Amino acid sequence: MTTMRFDGWIAGVGTGGGTRLVLGHWPRSPFGPVSDVMVERPDGHRVLLAGTADLAAFVAGTYRFDDVQVVPVAVLRVGTTWAADAGPLTLRFTTGGRGWLGTLLRCVPPALARHPRWVAAIDRPARLLQPGVRTHGSAGNDRHEWYGVQDLHRIVAATATWDGADLGPLTAVDPPVRFGFGSTPRTPSLVRVTTTVTTTVGPASLGRSRRGRTS
Repeated sequence: MTTMRFDGWIAGVGTGGGTRLVLGHWPRSPFGPVSDVMVERPDGHRVLLAGTADLAAFVAGTYRFDDVQVVPVAVLRVGTTWAADAGPLTLRFTTGGRGWLGTLLRCVPPALARHPRWVAAIDRPARLLQPGVRTHGSAGNDRHEWYGVQDLHRIVAATATWDGADLGPLTAVDPPVRFGFGSTPRTPSLVRVTTTVTTTVGPASLGRSRRGRTS
């Protein structure tokens, strides 16, 4: 059994034009500091924008995409403002306060919040509090994932463009995205998370399974 951990942030936003975006920013990962963006267009077409070929192969072997692109992905955070540039996509967003749920998550010791048994135990409450959200489940290629969420902030403002075209104002993530076994919160949010992935595949093979087209 191989265990891989990605430590960082996930941001999910919807746009007025119907495109939904999920940014993963991982300062600590098996592939070094990396970032990726999962995009679902209004027609349901799913695109992965990944910063490295190894990351693209791993993510595409874990989730479902119709198109996979390896492009430079740059993420910058200044206070509550985030900026992400990923090939054809530009994303800017600002976070607000934690709210009661974020405050509650912050009360859990980080070591406990990341532990797979705790993550599995809170899966059902998470589904009730955030419909569509799952904290653990089966992924592609005999992989299992646990999302150890440690903080949550609402995203209060966002702009996004694709090839220079405005994607529309910030909206809810609706309909839910369909990359894996769960979606992001319907309310645009930034979560602090440690994602643990286990697999029976050897480490040398982890990046070889791909879904979609890599360009």
